[in-house]
Amino acid sequence: MASATFESVAPATGEVLGTFPRGDAADVDRAVATAREAFEDWRLVPAPERGNMLFRFAELLRAHKDELTDLMTREMGKVKAEAGGDVQEAIDMSFYMGGEGRRLFGHTTPSELRDKFMMSVRMPVGVVGAITPWNFPIAIPAWKLCPALVCGNTVVLKPAEDTPLLAARFVDLLHQAGVPEGVVQVVNGFGEEAGEALVRHPDVPVITFTGSRETGIAVTKAAADHLKHVHLELGGKNAIIVMDDADLELAVEGIVWSAFGTSGQRCTAASRVIVHEAVYGELQSKLVAAAERLRLGPGWDDETDVGPLINRAALDKVHSYTRVGLDEGAKLLTGGEPVEGAGFFYRPTVFADVSPRMRIAQEEIFGPTTALIPVRSFEEAVAAANSVEYGLSSSIFTRDVNRAFRAMRDLQAGITYVNAGTTGAEVHLPFGGVKATGNGHREAGQAALDVFTEWKSIYVDYSGKLQRAQIDNAERPAPR
Repeated sequence: MASATFESVAPATGEVLGTFPRGDAADVDRAVATAREAFEDWRLVPAPERGNMLFRFAELLRAHKDELTDLMTREMGKVKAEAGGDVQEAIDMSFYMGGEGRRLFGHTTPSELRDKFMMSVRMPVGVVGAITPWNFPIAIPAWKLCPALVCGNTVVLKPAEDTPLLAARFVDLLHQAGVPEGVVQVVNGFGEEAGEALVRHPDVPVITFTGSRETGIAVTKAAADHLKHVHLELGGKNAIIVMDDADLELAVEGIVWSAFGTSGQRCTAASRVIVHEAVYGELQSKLVAAAERLRLGPGWDDETDVGPLINRAALDKVHSYTRVGLDEGAKLLTGGEPVEGAGFFYRPTVFADVSPRMRIAQEEIFGPTTALIPVRSFEEAVAAANSVEYGLSSSIFTRDVNRAFRAMRDLQAGITYVNAGTTGAEVHLPFGGVKATGNGHREAGQAALDVFTEWKSIYVDYSGKLQRAQIDNAERPAPR
């Protein structure tokens, strides 16, 4: 066992919430060996029974929702409503994937030959290495583990070092639901130690990772030698387009929720607002007023609208981008400074007069900062929205159905919202993005099953004779 330890710290106060072993390669080896051994029996558990365990898990999450919500406000910093929503996502995903225990659909199709049956089925892959972030510490583990488990895989989970208490409760409830302890193993620790060892381990054929683009590239390279299945959910630089015919009150409400919810610490956060020049001034004033009304404080306080950033490094990074924006010539309308005192609080920040090529309009900040970009037309708005390397979420506020449908077609993103912000994905549709946001896979919905299964094609010949491939049976032209 690892002798080194690390602490979980409350971002609102600096209070130490717990001490955990800092896992290393030896810990990963032991966890993978246990999960690999458990796989041989778990893959044979009937899928409906695996699904029933997820149903029981969902009920346990529901029963412990208040406890998990409170813990999340303390360990991660989300306000109560958002923390409760995080847990609810896990409940929804558990119910949804529990239902897959009685589906896991394959295909049947007619053969070209007589007296022959053909079908395709999904098969589990083996041990899944799941590396999850701190910003959705209950929801994202559910998004990864529930489909992996119902498909018959076992899992080694490496949760974020900022939220180990929540990961421990998550896995404890899975075990209470009936999932054998060997099926889900946890290794706490840091990415450069436990995470890298998990990615490189030869007995882990699937890696599912949510995090930064740079780390995602490193994961891909480290997994390449073993030709692993690699599923990546990476960054976003999401834009809300506000057209001249938009309902501005609704648009401001959507911007505030998308830009400052979870203190901007979401891959779907709206860090850009692309505004038609006809409503640019009015939207500016409404948005600044709304941002300045937001109350900062600890997540467990019912009066709090915006909680802390996760740690000191995050606070420093966000503030560095405020300096970048000012150096680039953007106009700071509000915010742009840390809050003095305990905790890692940063004031909601709005920049105006931002050009699409500025760094604050191109790079993921991951904090409560958004940039207003003026445009003169719908076409210019779409071009600005598509001018970044990421392509996760997008949004347009307009009353024009033609513009809405063109936006749905032309915005380069895995998700598009019409007359809503950039956040709010539901578990029964695929979640993920294009370009540098990922590598083509999706979480949630039916698409998630493709990450955790291999297709097997099966042919059953009941003709009682050897039927050769159809090319052998075709009539061939006579030789000349």
